[in-house]
Amino acid sequence: MPTKGSPTLTILQAASLKTLPWLIHGVSTRLGGSSKAYGGAALNLGFTRHDARAAVENNRATFLKNLGATRNRHPWPLVILRQIHSDLIHHVSEPPETMLTGDGLVTSTPGILLAIQTADCLPVILADGKRHAVGVFHSGWRGTLKRIVEKGVGEMRRCFGTLPRDLKAFIGPGVHACCYQVGQEVRDKFESQFDYAAALFHETKETGDIHEKYPLLFLTARAPGHSVLPKKIFLDLVKANRYQLIAAGVPRRNIAASPLCTSCRVDLLFSYRAEKGVTGRLLGVAGIRPKA
Repeated sequence: MPTKGSPTLTILQAASLKTLPWLIHGVSTRLGGSSKAYGGAALNLGFTRHDARAAVENNRATFLKNLGATRNRHPWPLVILRQIHSDLIHHVSEPPETMLTGDGLVTSTPGILLAIQTADCLPVILADGKRHAVGVFHSGWRGTLKRIVEKGVGEMRRCFGTLPRDLKAFIGPGVHACCYQVGQEVRDKFESQFDYAAALFHETKETGDIHEKYPLLFLTARAPGHSVLPKKIFLDLVKANRYQLIAAGVPRRNIAASPLCTSCRVDLLFSYRAEKGVTGRLLGVAGIRPKA
């Protein structure tokens, strides 16, 4: 996956989206910032309770500069939501006076940078190559269940006349199926909504010498007698969002996904789960370059 930035600051980008000369896009990492709260020079881009506001503001300015989202040495307006794990999507034509609430943003206005904050949930970026419009979406399991990216494609069609076949999509880094353990209630919710839900989950059970030698240690005392501990259930959010994009009409070949799992790669990314809530925030962003 292509990256850009200074030797320390790293921005993740999709090769397919880099072919659009009018588009600025990327997902930040934790490298190359000035925050001290999360293990040294961290590029935390969210106003968290552990970090200093001045450090985050400096990080955001550095990020936008490295991304190229500046004009006459001034950073573009950054539009960030108060995210609530919803399917609310806002059409933005100018920077709002107050922070919007929701989990998706779309625009066709040049010089505005749309942003989604993540630390395990997926940032999803859509770009209409013909109509020069973009969208960014925050997709955790709740947003995925509410079909936010599928609705995002529909919202871009409503606002800009976007045809799904003209869209290119980038599913950024998030917690992957290797690490995203969920409860049976989450699987039940997905099975009630999607006929392909079975393909989104896998189960594992702990095995090893100690399990074979002392099997009674790994049994429950649940009535009417001992029973085997329940299996662990894992959800594949990337696959779920890919399926939604395809269902909305986006060609499979136009969908790129980061191979990076936030929980596995805390050296590079922030993970709320792996770091037990004491972590920073990544930004997934997209914007349209103004005409010269």
